[in-house]
Amino acid sequence: MSIVEPVATCLSPAVHYMVCKLGFEIKESLSVNSIVYENGEVCWKTITELVYCLESDQSVDYIKSVQLLGPLCESVHLHLQSLTMEQFKLQYLLWFQWTNHTELLLEVFAALQSTEATAIALSLMKLTSCLERALGDMNVLRVFIGSPCGLNLRNILWHGFASPQEIPAKYCSVLLFLTAGLGQLLRRFLLQTETILIHRPYIVFPNVGELDIFPDLNHEALSLTEELAKISSFVLKTMLPFWVAALTAFRQHRYADCVILLLPQLETGLRLLFTTVNKCPNRLLTAESSSLYTTFDEMLTKQLSDKEINQLPLILGEPAMEFLWDFLNHQEGPRVRDHLSHEEEELSELKEHTVIKPLISCASCYHSRFHPVARLKKQVLECMKSICSWPELPVVPEEQIQEITGLERSADTSPCISVTTEILSQLQNYLPQNCFILNDPVNNLLTEKLLIELCNTHICTLYCPRSVLEILVLLRKISTQCHQVSDQVIASSEMKYKQWINKMLRSRQRHNYLRMLNSIKFLSPVLRLILILMTLELISIHTVCEKNPYDYQQYLKFLKSVLQYTENLVTYTSPEKNKWDESLELTHKTLIKIRTFNERKQTLMQLATQIKLF
Repeated sequence: MSIVEPVATCLSPAVHYMVCKLGFEIKESLSVNSIVYENGEVCWKTITELVYCLESDQSVDYIKSVQLLGPLCESVHLHLQSLTMEQFKLQYLLWFQWTNHTELLLEVFAALQSTEATAIALSLMKLTSCLERALGDMNVLRVFIGSPCGLNLRNILWHGFASPQEIPAKYCSVLLFLTAGLGQLLRRFLLQTETILIHRPYIVFPNVGELDIFPDLNHEALSLTEELAKISSFVLKTMLPFWVAALTAFRQHRYADCVILLLPQLETGLRLLFTTVNKCPNRLLTAESSSLYTTFDEMLTKQLSDKEINQLPLILGEPAMEFLWDFLNHQEGPRVRDHLSHEEEELSELKEHTVIKPLISCASCYHSRFHPVARLKKQVLECMKSICSWPELPVVPEEQIQEITGLERSADTSPCISVTTEILSQLQNYLPQNCFILNDPVNNLLTEKLLIELCNTHICTLYCPRSVLEILVLLRKISTQCHQVSDQVIASSEMKYKQWINKMLRSRQRHNYLRMLNSIKFLSPVLRLILILMTLELISIHTVCEKNPYDYQQYLKFLKSVLQYTENLVTYTSPEKNKWDESLELTHKTLIKIRTFNERKQTLMQLATQIKLF
């Protein structure tokens, strides 16, 4: 897809004026001695006096404040540029400790010394992210990063609106300087109150290993990527320095810097495509303070604010959209943007290039890893794997059991197994044609193979209706409870066996252990039945949208009853309760409910088939 007119800037005229010109209008110089004392203390009085408030309501006049603060920013910038790294450390390093990012702030100072625009923009992104926690009610910080009415440096950088050349270096200098000043204020406060500063723990990206499906990029692939960035209409020419810097960071194994640089550019490129295919070119620019920016959140939705269908998902295709939702939005995914901050004309040539063909292949067949559908599939298979380990559990030799005097007769588990077999036979009607035929309902390996085949069924995850998500929540809770039951059975079996062998069990405990071993005979097929049932409900989950309100509520009621059963089973099989005979009775009642549900479902399906024939 070709973008005809070159884009000179993504800043609206008002924002461009505020960021690039307003702070340079007053030419008066300001002595640095009035800003910082000889001992390195920041003179907050000089700074706060330049924050102009309206007489009417004492709210900040951002335009006047940016204008007045311009000379101060220039003086601070020149002051920091006059210092060597050693001088800077001696004067300011102590005051950066509160951030827990002293090394980062030293890197910011080094970038300022280099005067390289992209490095300064990257430093400002890191610095604004770090300072966001400290905003509070400080008007001076809100002028720079905390309000859409001010310079709003954090948002215009993190959302990919500002190019490196559009960010004055002096704003990076003054924020570095204010960071030291905040450290001084905080240290004084901590001494006065005799308290200590406790840092929040670092965020660890959850489940990020599940995205480890893409091939590594070698030097040749990186070089090709850089060449493609130079000619791609997805990359604005003003933003090209960010791409080059990101690839350089990747080569140098500075992966965090690479991601920080690329995330805003991904948003910029998608915004360019979004505004083109949806025919709203004015939304490429930063919005004014009275309206919202066009960000990832809106670009990935199904409908636009005017209820028109968003054309971007149709252009990108389902695999690309699933990856973007995984990478950016799904709660159990890495949500990199949130954590770090808070087509193309040559597409045919790109596909044919052997160097990056494996990468394109992975991207073109990507399926979500973090949507609730994908998480449920993973839960089901992990639970089945746990149940498959039951036959390997240690069991007391039969001759030792026979030696026990006064042994109670084991509860009859055959009714449960019989109903389970009957229900599994019913479920054969719902298996997809290409699935493995389940001809042995008590065979772990056959069940596992069936579940793997069922979980390989593709299910659309984009823009799931609320009713689908509601059912997914219930199915995931049921799966979680089943897994907990399996874990408890494994733990109890291993512990009780050791206690039996070491003769540590009293008579009542021995009898209870034997009741547990008897219960495993029915629990294993029943849990596997529930996993199969839940998975079959999953692969047909979008049919819930076709149910009328009454049928939908009945379906919810059924799933909630299964959930209640699994929750009770967790309680009964816990080491504290050990209610194994009660588990058998509870299970039999639940199996009758499941059989009735399936019989009604079969009747409705037959009725629907007859209606279609007429």
